[in-house]
Amino acid sequence: MTLGILGGGQLGYMLALAGYPLGLHFRFLDPSPEAPVGRIAQRVTADYTDHAALEKFANGLELVTYEFENVPVEAAEFLAHRVPVYPSPAALEAAQDRIAEKTLFRNLNIRTTEFLPVARPSDFDAAVKQLGLPAVLKTSRMGYDGKGQWILRTAEDVAKANSELPKVALILERFVPFRRELSVLAVRSRNGETAFYPLVENHHRSGILRLSLAPAPSLELPIQRAAEEVARRVLESLKYVGVLAIEFFEHDGRLLANEMAPRVHNSGHWTIEGAVTSQFENHLRAVLGLPLGSTGAAGHCAMINLIGDLPEPSEVLSVSDTHLHFYGKVPRPGRKLGHVTVRAASPEHLALRLSELPAFSYRA
Repeated sequence: MTLGILGGGQLGYMLALAGYPLGLHFRFLDPSPEAPVGRIAQRVTADYTDHAALEKFANGLELVTYEFENVPVEAAEFLAHRVPVYPSPAALEAAQDRIAEKTLFRNLNIRTTEFLPVARPSDFDAAVKQLGLPAVLKTSRMGYDGKGQWILRTAEDVAKANSELPKVALILERFVPFRRELSVLAVRSRNGETAFYPLVENHHRSGILRLSLAPAPSLELPIQRAAEEVARRVLESLKYVGVLAIEFFEHDGRLLANEMAPRVHNSGHWTIEGAVTSQFENHLRAVLGLPLGSTGAAGHCAMINLIGDLPEPSEVLSVSDTHLHFYGKVPRPGRKLGHVTVRAASPEHLALRLSELPAFSYRA
């Protein structure tokens, strides 16, 4: 059985590694000849909108999924006429546009921060006046890892952003003085079975995820249940199949939904060693209609992204219960090159092991 995956980055790489023990084979489509998956699976190197390449890619596949939410919806719809695509093109489309995403949340009675669409640069000043400062301005589409975002605290910040505004749709969001950032991974199978991983606490710098702690420290059951209820509403409304990540701000003891990702997620990498069933295996189980695996945590975990450069393996692996993952990418500033997972029986032991690791950039 061969599955197709749109996108050939590290998420696809880890999906394939989780699928091989299940007897699966994979074929990838990615525009880059340097995509990491070329080392472990068949790869079609072509643009996502190349219909001839998509036709070739789809031939003989059991189904198609994706590891990258900025795949053109057109490509997913083209493939869906030839082979099942999970999650559906509708779910992909809802997650690609921040205005559509926030509107979906509101329609499902899911709390978000206040927001206003900025359809054109000329609408920007009026939106700032209506919403007030501080605020965050984001491109409505294609932004990730802090790209396409402006933090607005002062009139000077507004003036600077005004001089840089791209001629694309934008969204202005009220800045929330949140306690912490959390994310939940949810999974729904083709037969409607659902499961949820423990909430994770995430630490970002310069818009890039640096550190995830799982389960989130001092996690209270009502907060976990609230996150699961939000995810359940989204899963059911979209008739979603696969892993879905939803990011939250915790503010005044409540959750505000920030963004969602219709795929396996960076904040879920800890599940490879730290959960009974990894997010990657459960995504494959879900799209194939197999029973979902347990999402329970095996102790306490930290996941550290390796950004821009790589440590010496011996420096990492000399610390007890650490696991190292290199993605096979050429190093460059700001690029995710790998991650480290650290596991321990208690939060105290986890903190001790983290202190024994080299000074990764997440501490800066």
